[in-house]
Amino acid sequence: MTMRCGASVFTRGKLTWNGSTGTSRTRATILIIDDEEGIRALLRFTLEAAGYEVMEVPNGRQGLELYRHTPTDLIITDIAMPELNGLDMILSLTRQFLDAKVIAISGIGGEANVLDHAKLLGARRTFHKPFSMPQLLEAARYELDH
Repeated sequence: MTMRCGASVFTRGKLTWNGSTGTSRTRATILIIDDEEGIRALLRFTLEAAGYEVMEVPNGRQGLELYRHTPTDLIITDIAMPELNGLDMILSLTRQFLDAKVIAISGIGGEANVLDHAKLLGARRTFHKPFSMPQLLEAARYELDH
């Protein structure tokens, strides 16, 4: 639960009420799929600080299963992961959920080709690791707004 008296912003669960404007909105949810715990932690910290509700899993299989049961507004996924890699996960996801919004990230060699494939399979944006957090945040905001 978040409360800021000066700005009159109250958050409970996914609903945010802005008393100064008299409006409420649902907080956007983002699913992070990456096998590197440090990357997941950094993304979670940054995205939660920006006001998003975040879920995370360590591989594509768990990500796909979680999305099937609890769809999110945006997915940020790594490409090279165990069990189900990001490309196969994106393909399965976009076949089942045509409106799924995906941002793909990768740090593997020859990644330009891999990230191009991710776009062909349905990723709306791609980033090479290491990436700029402000650029990733801007991409997330844009995708969530459109």
